Amino acid sequence: MRTAYLLPRAVANIRIYLKEFHGEKPEPEAYLFYSRVGGRKTKLSEPALDKRIKLCAKIAHEKCPEVPLGAHAHQFRHAKASHWLEDGISIVQISFLLGHEQLETTMKYLDITTEEKASALATLEMEREKSPNKKWKNNDGTLSGFCGL
Repeated sequence: MRTAYLLPRAVANIRIYLKEFHGEKPEPEAYLFYSRVGGRKTKLSEPALDKRIKLCAKIAHEKCPEVPLGAHAHQFRHAKASHWLEDGISIVQISFLLGHEQLETTMKYLDITTEEKASALATLEMEREKSPNKKWKNNDGTLSGFCGL
């Protein structure tokens, strides 16, 4: 079990969904997302959810080829964590939001983005072009100040 923090827009969308699929007075014990099996609303299984994600990915892929056909639920979590990192949220906060007990768990699957790689490489390139100050020498080129003389 993990706590899911919902932003106001997500809450508004869930309320619309509830009204549409659960009616005006939802049963408190009913599953939010469910499968219909034999006319009953049963727990939505992982394979059923995976099948629905792949179906939506196929439709989305037709409109935008960048959407992977083999999409799966964990990709949404991973993508959100990566976006948070890109937006400057600390890895500690991301770990908390994802419900990880250990920071190492979060570190394992957050990738450095292409932009971050390019930015890091750019700083290396700039360093090669710079001539570092020689702090061990005085203006006259001697080491006397450095040695305390």
